[in-house]
Amino acid sequence: MEMIKRTLSKMVRVKTIPEDLHETALDRCLNTIDITLLGIGHMIGAGIYVLTGTVVHDKAGPSAVISFLLAGLAALLSALCYAEFGARIPKAGSAYSYTYVTVGELWGFLIGWNIILEHMIGAASVARAWSGAMDALFSQAISNGTIRTLGRMSDEGGWLSEYPDLVATSVTIIAFIIVAVGAKISVSFNSVFTILNSIVLLFIIITGFCFARPSLWSTDGGYDGFFPFGFGGTVSGAATCFYAYIGFEGIAVASEEARDPEKSVPRATVLSMFTVTCLYLLACAALTLMVPYVDTNTSAAFPFAFDEVGAHWAKFIVAGGTLLGISTSLIGAAFSLPRSVYAMAEDGLLFRFLGYVHPRTQTPIYSILVFGSLAALLALLFEISTLVEFMSIGTLFGYTIVSASIIILRYQPVHKCQFKLKPEEEPTEQSALVAPSSGHQSKQGEGWQQSQGQEEATSQSKSEPPTPSVSEKSSIIPKSKSHDDFGRLRQSLRRVPILQQFEPGDGVKSAVVLMGMFMVCLALVVIEGAEHLKEAAWWAVCLVIVFSLLIVATYLIIIAHEQNNAFLTFQIPLVPLLPSLSMLVNISLMLSLTRLTWLRLVIWIAIGLLVYFVYGINHSNENLTARQGYGPMVEYKGDAALPENTISGLKEEVKELQPARKDEGLYQAQ
Repeated sequence: MEMIKRTLSKMVRVKTIPEDLHETALDRCLNTIDITLLGIGHMIGAGIYVLTGTVVHDKAGPSAVISFLLAGLAALLSALCYAEFGARIPKAGSAYSYTYVTVGELWGFLIGWNIILEHMIGAASVARAWSGAMDALFSQAISNGTIRTLGRMSDEGGWLSEYPDLVATSVTIIAFIIVAVGAKISVSFNSVFTILNSIVLLFIIITGFCFARPSLWSTDGGYDGFFPFGFGGTVSGAATCFYAYIGFEGIAVASEEARDPEKSVPRATVLSMFTVTCLYLLACAALTLMVPYVDTNTSAAFPFAFDEVGAHWAKFIVAGGTLLGISTSLIGAAFSLPRSVYAMAEDGLLFRFLGYVHPRTQTPIYSILVFGSLAALLALLFEISTLVEFMSIGTLFGYTIVSASIIILRYQPVHKCQFKLKPEEEPTEQSALVAPSSGHQSKQGEGWQQSQGQEEATSQSKSEPPTPSVSEKSSIIPKSKSHDDFGRLRQSLRRVPILQQFEPGDGVKSAVVLMGMFMVCLALVVIEGAEHLKEAAWWAVCLVIVFSLLIVATYLIIIAHEQNNAFLTFQIPLVPLLPSLSMLVNISLMLSLTRLTWLRLVIWIAIGLLVYFVYGINHSNENLTARQGYGPMVEYKGDAALPENTISGLKEEVKELQPARKDEGLYQAQ
């Protein structure tokens, strides 16, 4: 039983934040523009060039414009949570570090383990998209030649690749070599490619609107209108479009190499999300105004659209932009992956050698070598659709935990909060007095109060002990909300029977866990019981109402506590509303994925738990620190041997009893 308690205590221990958060073995060389372009480059790539055609043709039609907007708003909720943590904990671990500091070691490890999966599969899937774009440019000559030479690995449409994709493998290796050279060089590559890609996108938008036919969005010209699949298709398209925004996490990963992360990370997050959303909306609008949605090509939407309107020359520019855009996404994924591994290895949760930073390049060289090779292997063997689905579930899982961590952190008591806070405002005399309307009246009023106070003190001294004046009371009565109130119930609710039993912060933590569970139940009922809800089955409607009320109840429990809004760094507004909405959106998107994807996630987490309990739990820095704290008392077995000169130098000093002071004697006599 004692061993189980010790193990549980290790699993929930939080990471101790170092005194100097800016101290790092990596090179702090990135400014706000560098990080913004890194985020834009990570997001604009396969998302715009590959997903747009599929969403328009199969899910939403012209209303894919709204799908991208909804997905952008959903992604912004998670991005703001990342921005708050990224400014407060400027470390490469991103969601892993945030969860480790707030929720505990086991959850932090699981999030970090899934982030590694996300970036590794992200790099492989983008490499497959790059290979596909290059193959389309040469009219499938690359794939056909590979199949003739090496043969097929599987039939078309399977989860294994149809053929071993040597181009995808090669481009993955090149991307990781660029990243290994150094942060500034890899970000410079990314910045150049991102700027060129943005120019191509502006060309697509401007040229596309020159060929626009507004009748394609209406039913007047014999088309199906703006919502051919209904609003449900628009929402379904938003779930797919969410993948296009996943790259914003790269901004948080780069915070350890930012010169001024407290300012750069929030600014870069907002700027990149706004820029990318505008580009997505305009590009999608241009596409759906050029050709009918039913004629959209799912694999090469934009080149095919320019072919349809007769601008054959434009498709070569678009094809070049496609390769540039996918290249920036690939470099972004290759940049983020080894830094996530480095953060976990530096904390001792993964093998220490993975945290080695090369002294000349200042990059985690072994992490790049090991996981770059794994990403290249995935790009060689697996189909892009398989990789994308597997990546999305791990990403959404991480986003959900980060959103929950924001709420928990905001309601932590001061003694559990490791971050510097704004000083409390001391109560002033003027706060208790009635403010006069002018400076002259102020002086008169102040003199009148002083004279009144003297007269009252004189009269009261004859009859009874003096009572404190109004100004004296103001300095004695505590403020209604102080740092000590953070995490506690509000003053008017401190007698609530059940909630008053919780320690400060624990009530909110329990409410967040329950709210997440109720959100899972609600999403399952809505997704799995959609047909029954359409038929208004009484049990399905009742379940929706019950789980909705339970979510509202747990939300009310959260806001019944005093919130900590005294952080010195960036804070997102409307907490806990925005993080709660982010949790609900991410959970709904996770549950909309296939059961096979969930099975793969379970297998990956099982492998991660094996690594954690065999290695990480005993080798983490927090465990080593705890052992060092008690080590000398437990491990020392020798006798305390002091040098002779030290012993001979010890002399007993005897002092005479000092006589009592006169005032003490007088006090004793009394």
